[in-house]
Amino acid sequence: MADYRIENDSLGEVRVPASAYYGAQTQRAFENFPISGTRFPRSFIRALGVVKRSAALANNELGLLDDKLKDAIVTASNRVIEGEFDRDFVLDIYQTGSGTSTNMNANEVIANLASEQLGGDLGSKRVHPNDHVNMSQSSNDVIPTVMHVAARSSIHDELIPALESLAVSLGAKALEFDDILKSGRTHLMDATPVRLGQEFGGFAAQVRSATRRLVGASDDLAQLALGGTAVGTGINCPIGFPKTAIGHISSSTGLVFSEAENHFEAQAAKDAFVAASGVLNSIAVSLLKIANDIRHLSSGPTSGISEIQLPAIQPGSSIMPGKVNPVLSEAMMMVCARVMGNHTAITIGGQHGNFELNVMMPVMAHSFLESVHILSGACDAFRTRCVDGITANRERCRELLELNPSIATALNALIGYDAAAKIAKKAAAEKRSVRDVAKEQGVSDADLDSYLNVREMTEPGVPGH
Repeated sequence: MADYRIENDSLGEVRVPASAYYGAQTQRAFENFPISGTRFPRSFIRALGVVKRSAALANNELGLLDDKLKDAIVTASNRVIEGEFDRDFVLDIYQTGSGTSTNMNANEVIANLASEQLGGDLGSKRVHPNDHVNMSQSSNDVIPTVMHVAARSSIHDELIPALESLAVSLGAKALEFDDILKSGRTHLMDATPVRLGQEFGGFAAQVRSATRRLVGASDDLAQLALGGTAVGTGINCPIGFPKTAIGHISSSTGLVFSEAENHFEAQAAKDAFVAASGVLNSIAVSLLKIANDIRHLSSGPTSGISEIQLPAIQPGSSIMPGKVNPVLSEAMMMVCARVMGNHTAITIGGQHGNFELNVMMPVMAHSFLESVHILSGACDAFRTRCVDGITANRERCRELLELNPSIATALNALIGYDAAAKIAKKAAAEKRSVRDVAKEQGVSDADLDSYLNVREMTEPGVPGH
């Protein structure tokens, strides 16, 4: 038997692999874009299946698609949703900027699966990819719809749970370390005291705020372009189709979606998508700060800060015996750098909403979904392999705090800024405690006990009052 079959499209004959569930248009695109080998992720293909199933249900309810065709398309779409035919989604993300090739890839796979179910051969078009699977739709409203469905589903299924769990772990460390007094640092230099728990509480608050902003960004992705068809006018889209199909999308995902208020905006611009990517970018900034602080606080063990200790999860050097490195912090930092780069790609992509259609949607979709996926994985790994196992070096915190000249700040209200500055400088130069130098300068023990209460320095108020 031949290892290919002959199919026809509007440009003529095409050889398609005999066993492939895709058809002529996918094969042409496969040959036209041998660029990166990077394909759409599982989350995007799953969302494509959800949209196609929802469209078939809506077309049937509107009397446009008979029960037999609807059932076959729904069954085929379900198999796509479950990932059974991911191998047949063969196209590079660097393709036509509308994603038309990938929309047709889905139409052809689902049509062939449905045709086979009804007794037809592959390529027979017993169920037609355009007339039946793509009924009431255009690539130009399907792909932006799939972008929002995939992005929002991934945010809620992956990233929000990962962020919430990380915030809980950081919050637990904040409570565990709340009694540990240590030097604060600003400009990388010694500053007035803080509690180690306060630092970790700040980390937890960053992650909780990031989650709140992400929920808001997800809400902005709830409006879908479906129903605008080619240019936003809704040509060939029956009245009632968008609302009905989007209702099924909401039921399938468990998330509330609605029809775009303005279809021209929804297809020509991807502003909500760029804005949501901006939130991913801000999350990356937050997580990089947290990971970087944690690796610096753990630096040492003899020549760094070493106020905390990270779990030793793997040898750190191929040449230096016993060396252990902050590898989870470094992994998180690289993920954050990638997310920031993806946001740049999405920002540039958003600028190319030329007239009635954005023409950089595939790379925008891939970049966004990659960012969600790697941020989620990094949060989970960082939490379970690093944060949960962090311990405090109480002796080191106390040792560094005792020599911190900024403790003299608490004496401002007693002896004035200038006199306190002299004590701080002398303490730093002679590597002595502020208390010893202040006592030498004539400050009484009673005043020192009152004004140099380090625990009180970590709360609002004026020391000694």
